[in-house]
Amino acid sequence: MYQALYRKYRPTVFNDVVGQNIVVNTLKNAIKYNHINHAYLFSGPRGTGKTTIAKIFARSVNCLDPIDGVACGKCSNCLYSFSKECMDIIEIDAASNNGVDEIRELRSKVSILPSELKYKVYIIDEVHMLSIGAFNALLKTIEEPPEHVIFILATTDPQKIPATIISRCQWYSFKKINNDDIVKRLTEIVNDENIKVDAPVLQKIAQASDGGLRDAIGLLDKLRAYCTEKITLNDFYEINGEVNDDELKKLEKLIFSFNVSDVLSSIEKYYQDGKNLVQIVKQLMILIKDELFSHYLNNDDLVYDENELVRFLNLLNEHLVELKKADDVRLAVEIFLLHYINEHKSSESVAFSKEKQVTVKTDDVKSTYESPKKEEKMFSTETVIKQETTKKISTESVQKAKEQFRKYEELMLIRSKNTMIEAVKEELAKEVNNLNKLNDYTFDPNYGYLACELLDGKVRASSPKNIIISYDYEGMVDKLSNHFNNLNDFYSEKTGSLKKIAFITTAKWNELRLEYINLHKQGKQFEYQEEPVLNSLVEDDKINSESDDLINKTIEMFGDLVEVE
Repeated sequence: MYQALYRKYRPTVFNDVVGQNIVVNTLKNAIKYNHINHAYLFSGPRGTGKTTIAKIFARSVNCLDPIDGVACGKCSNCLYSFSKECMDIIEIDAASNNGVDEIRELRSKVSILPSELKYKVYIIDEVHMLSIGAFNALLKTIEEPPEHVIFILATTDPQKIPATIISRCQWYSFKKINNDDIVKRLTEIVNDENIKVDAPVLQKIAQASDGGLRDAIGLLDKLRAYCTEKITLNDFYEINGEVNDDELKKLEKLIFSFNVSDVLSSIEKYYQDGKNLVQIVKQLMILIKDELFSHYLNNDDLVYDENELVRFLNLLNEHLVELKKADDVRLAVEIFLLHYINEHKSSESVAFSKEKQVTVKTDDVKSTYESPKKEEKMFSTETVIKQETTKKISTESVQKAKEQFRKYEELMLIRSKNTMIEAVKEELAKEVNNLNKLNDYTFDPNYGYLACELLDGKVRASSPKNIIISYDYEGMVDKLSNHFNNLNDFYSEKTGSLKKIAFITTAKWNELRLEYINLHKQGKQFEYQEEPVLNSLVEDDKINSESDDLINKTIEMFGDLVEVE
């Protein structure tokens, strides 16, 4: 029966381990000088060697004649530990044995002496999956185990492990394996297996594996099955759902030429060809990052404006998680690109060359860019955006997206004003406390991102019905517009507060606060409004001074969190 490459080439001794020198050397010295701890915690990304090193350590610590901390592989204990009959090295999958009963059964067996070896070693994989009750049942055993027992806990998510467990273990953090080490190991495998492969393919595999050697070997195995002859770059692009470098640069040109129709056509083509659109977005991020680094480190010329490249790269990074989780990835990518192009296109191109005119050509588009003269003023991206906000959107999808966002902004503004009408200090303190409760959910796999997004904001005011939460950056508020109802539902469910939330920028909060003060100075206040689907924005009034009585009243209403200037 065929054996997968990652299993066939799994290290069996410390000297075969790749990319974890610090962990390996420390464990070898522990064996060499007989400084064996009773419990270890191995944490790190998947495919970096946690379970493999746990098994090697379990065999090495039981070796009768280790050489510099490495198992000899010849003694009776080594031979027994490698056999399938070995009963003294026990591997437990915590994902499927995560209950109290399973841990209690483990505790009842711990006191039994090893059948053949010096130590009975328990390797608990994915230990973060244990329930709180199971952790509590395990705690005392890990704290004071019998002398013949060693626990090795392995996890990809140490944040979920109680501090009481971590404090009783010797903790080793596994790092992602660098690309050079992965390529070196893959080269050894292809040579041993007589696999014909172009050298650049191994670099691409290492890059795609994101520091996980097991993933890299698995991808090589998949390519080997796909290609009966020599593995080429095109084979890699096909199997991994990516596009080649020329196609990627063409897409970049189309985006920064603000050519909506050709960008949509390209996305449609990738989708029909079965490409992985999220993977293409990652490729685009790496391409832009490499261009910027070459510019910063080697003074290479940029084809496109530096600020625009940085802005686009930042937006991609902010929205990558949302794109991955989208029910319809194609639609999410299209809307993201349409929104960016429509918001950033201008009569002045963002592409330039330092000394000469640059002409960008593709199959269907030709755009000419001119370098601005030194004495001419360069318009900032912010200025261009303001000039373009009134332009008509060229596609129906973008028009709907902008209309929806406009409704969202109006709703947040009206809700904020309604909140300030009835805001009281006691309600503010209550919601500040409620928001802090969400710290318990920051590492929850289902709700963690919602908790983090809410905790990034600051509660500014609260009425019996509504809350105002502000954020320092406009981009964050824009991002929340995509799922603000989910955020509100999550907040209500976890805090018990049934209030509606208004998400606004800190700058907008300061404007509303000043407007509120100005109205009260005139003996007026905001006019309460129902929350309609559409409403016109109210122009902010400016004030130059405010009375001491009004300041005191404002502090009484909004609490110490209000800053009166």
